[in-house]
Amino acid sequence: MRHFIKNFLIIFLVLFLVAGALGLVKGHGGAKPEVIGVGRMVEEINAGQVKNIIVQGDTLKIELKEEAAKSQEVKKEPQESFGDIIKNYGVSDEARKQLNVEVQEESSWKLWAFNLLPAILPLIIIMAFFYFMSRGVQGMNNRAMGFGQSNPRQVKPEDKDRKTFADVAGAKEAKEELVEVVDFLRDQKKFVEMGAKIPKGVLLMGSPGTGKTLLAKAVAGEANVPFFHMSGSEFVEMFVGVGASRVRDLFAKAKKAAPAIVFVDEIDAVGRRRGAGLGGGHDEREQTLNQILVEMDGFEANLGVIVMAATNRPDVLDPALLRPGRFDRRVVIDMPDIKDREEILAIHAQGKKLASEVNIRKIAERTPGFSGADLANLMNEAAILAVRRGRTEVGEREVLESIEKVLLGPERKSRVMTERDKKMTAYHEAGHAIVGYMLPNCDPVRKVSIISRGQAGGYTLKMPSEDKHYHTLAQFTDDLAMALGGYVVEKIIFGDNQVSTGPSNDLKNATRLARDMVTRYGMSTVLGPRTFGEHEELVFLGREIHEERDYSDKTAEEIDKEMKRLIEEAQAVAKKTIDTHREKLEILVKALLEKETIEQDEIIALLGPAPQKMVIDGV
Repeated sequence: MRHFIKNFLIIFLVLFLVAGALGLVKGHGGAKPEVIGVGRMVEEINAGQVKNIIVQGDTLKIELKEEAAKSQEVKKEPQESFGDIIKNYGVSDEARKQLNVEVQEESSWKLWAFNLLPAILPLIIIMAFFYFMSRGVQGMNNRAMGFGQSNPRQVKPEDKDRKTFADVAGAKEAKEELVEVVDFLRDQKKFVEMGAKIPKGVLLMGSPGTGKTLLAKAVAGEANVPFFHMSGSEFVEMFVGVGASRVRDLFAKAKKAAPAIVFVDEIDAVGRRRGAGLGGGHDEREQTLNQILVEMDGFEANLGVIVMAATNRPDVLDPALLRPGRFDRRVVIDMPDIKDREEILAIHAQGKKLASEVNIRKIAERTPGFSGADLANLMNEAAILAVRRGRTEVGEREVLESIEKVLLGPERKSRVMTERDKKMTAYHEAGHAIVGYMLPNCDPVRKVSIISRGQAGGYTLKMPSEDKHYHTLAQFTDDLAMALGGYVVEKIIFGDNQVSTGPSNDLKNATRLARDMVTRYGMSTVLGPRTFGEHEELVFLGREIHEERDYSDKTAEEIDKEMKRLIEEAQAVAKKTIDTHREKLEILVKALLEKETIEQDEIIALLGPAPQKMVIDGV
């Protein structure tokens, strides 16, 4: 349809140009002459008014003696000559002697335009129409013949935008694992002499945004070899056999360009476990997977082609992909720690005008759990915010606000809140902040705000001072108490009958944490150190859809009792903390109502230094 419209427009344009040319031919010659009859011409000749007559085929052009007179034109019959007209209409001999007559031949281009063009033009249009139609059909045939061909995105060694390990911050262990691959692609001879075989496949595993694709490109850039990049979903089509054909074509191109790297992003799209019973059967996907397995088996030793793939769901991959001889080297890319985040932020800060007050280390401390992509987005959001505010530099304020935007969403300052809602939000967030600030095992409270952001009416931001890899029972217990701080404050200040829907998300998170403590982490003194239930996840969504119960109904009751006990104890801790520091609660609420947002330094100034350890009796 697209090509038909294109051909139609071209034919229409050609016709338009031809019509314009004919119009120009017809109107050529300046001002249009006056057309008169033969009788009037004879009268003017006899009256001596005619200065000159030009005979041009069947047209007589008359030029009068008067300077301002308009030129005239007479059409005669084709078989009648000008002499016959003079004789038949009785022009006098005296007028005939004074008459100046000039005979001109018609130009060949006019003869062609007026006689041949009407006959040839339809033929030309028909031939042009069939020509463009045949071109469209030929293009469709070419696309049909190339339907099974792969179209990988290729990065050549001479490209200016190729990546190297210098462009990848952090991931030191992952880069060390890949140095051998780079050495092999640079110099295969030393490996061959030693009798060593480089791994055929390298599987990069890690959470989304950790830089798997960037690291694969960096390997190709370091080794200075071609890089063929395709996504797993690009192999799968509705027609069975197309994916397998594209796999064969991709590997054939890589072998011709060897040494080279073939990179398949999101390989779980085609490499999912066969016969899992989830997601339905798909012959095309399984045939594509089979062809990948066959192609990797068909590599000769030290051929010079290395297959790299990336996934954030290694648990769903088919075991045949992971056996030795295929993806026999697996590289795990973890979320960046504080030092890695500092290096990543330094890279993404390049090209941005940062104010002298911006401390990269401080930003790294405030962003635990951020991936490399999150940090890149953070710095970009900060630059956009600085431009929006008309600043010439990106300040610390813009960076800190961008952290909250990435975490929670944009501010909703336009949201209208009544004085009662504003007061309730202030007490709610102050309750979280007081409990988290005073309990020794909670992370430091960085910020408290009653400005809506994302789906939250207000928020209390807590961040650890250093990266955590393990959590203790004491930390979970204090986190539970902090999560219930807002709910407890609402009951204390406004009464049991005035508790709002605000704490609903807090209660949901507290319930989930209490359940995990009992069923997953073995932190129940009653049920003992064991887990309860085997959880299965939805393969293509990564969500838990089923829990296989390996415990009795009586044990389920005990689990519910333990969850209730943990939540009630946490509620008691929160209430005791708030009662003890009621004056500081009111101070914090007053400041929130005045400023709406309070940073960490102001919190410390209002509440004093946080106690290192606090023991609450009777709980």
